[in-house]
Amino acid sequence: MLIRFKDLPSNSRVWIFQSSRAFTLSEIVDLKNKIETFLENWKSHGHSFESGYELPYNRFVVIGLNESSTDASGCSIDKCMNFIKYLETVYQVDLLDKMNVTYRNKDLIEYVNLKDFIKLAKSKLVSSDTIVFNNLVLNKNQYIENWEVKAKESWHNRYMKL
Repeated sequence: MLIRFKDLPSNSRVWIFQSSRAFTLSEIVDLKNKIETFLENWKSHGHSFESGYELPYNRFVVIGLNESSTDASGCSIDKCMNFIKYLETVYQVDLLDKMNVTYRNKDLIEYVNLKDFIKLAKSKLVSSDTIVFNNLVLNKNQYIENWEVKAKESWHNRYMKL
């Protein structure tokens, strides 16, 4: 069952997929329809999920799942990952590559591969105070509190010390 993301409990499981580019406004309309259709039909062993989504900055796909009544099984998670792969193909973007970093550069949101981010850190073009997107958060509460943080407050900090 699709519900508004903000209505999911704070302990709801969260998956964050960063796009290699911002989605266009027309893509956003289409993307919303595709995600809503998927979430309306997403099930585990015949049981519907209570799930929602957000598309922050037209750059991320955030899916939340309330597991208090139905846990996500391996098969249902595979269905979600296959859906994300389908979105990659439709929109010609990378959504699953975890070796990339998204960060703020003033008012812009930048997307670079990890090697380039390390080079930026070494050359002091990004710092421990640079706002990064910590896509490793596990639940809605962590997403709200620790997703968009200074690099020194996330796993990115290890690269600030090189």
